[in-house]
Amino acid sequence: MGNFDRKNVYLFYKKTPELMPKIDQLHELGRKQGFHLVDDYRDANIIASVGGDASFLQAIRKTGFQEDALYLGINSGQLGFYTDFDIDNIQRIQESIENDMTKVFRYPVIEVNVDDQKSFFCINECSIRSNIIKTFAIDVYIDDLHFETFRGDGLVVSTPTGSTAYNKSLNGAVVDPDLGAMQLTEISSLNNNEYRTLGSPLILGDRELRLNIVQNGNDHPIISADNEALPIRNCHKVRIKLADRQVKTLKLKDNSFFHKVKKSFL
Repeated sequence: MGNFDRKNVYLFYKKTPELMPKIDQLHELGRKQGFHLVDDYRDANIIASVGGDASFLQAIRKTGFQEDALYLGINSGQLGFYTDFDIDNIQRIQESIENDMTKVFRYPVIEVNVDDQKSFFCINECSIRSNIIKTFAIDVYIDDLHFETFRGDGLVVSTPTGSTAYNKSLNGAVVDPDLGAMQLTEISSLNNNEYRTLGSPLILGDRELRLNIVQNGNDHPIISADNEALPIRNCHKVRIKLADRQVKTLKLKDNSFFHKVKKSFL
């Protein structure tokens, strides 16, 4: 059974009348294959989300980025980057399990800390944006070097897998998930005699980004983690680095990251 030697499965999904009959089919498939469905994700070796990419990202966040579990995405709509399996094709899921058609991929994660409080993780990106119709300024440090002072609508720091999301819409680079890297992209920067930025995406390895919000009256930015806004009302300093953990995902061998990029964009 390869990757499925461990049998405890936790299902993450939103209960809707349309979805529940399909969830019952998943339960039946699990029983046939010898899986044990658990009610607490902390008891699970496999955490399966049912939905789209947003559900997959939420499942990882809500279950605390479990290092000793495999995550997999089961689509209930349009196929996404993280979801390889289709809830409307239960037979395909069963064939994948029985014929060893899956592989474990390890995706880099970034660790974010706001104002030296408790850190949190992102598998897609962390964004810092102005919450009013007014630009704001950020002093950008790489390790201990003051690199630039940014003024504009915001900044996005993405992982390689997140490079195809918000980052790509900002003309950021698509990055191979095999690279341990993070990417800094700008949202509508202003460049003049007072403020000067690199003006292009910046890919960083084992570095720490420190983003100091200039306290000039617009110091209440919106900070979001994997497209989920955080309840932070005031912010002075954000530190971001590659985390010392990875997210293990179970995917089809013949549907790699670059298969997905080609299908989505080419």
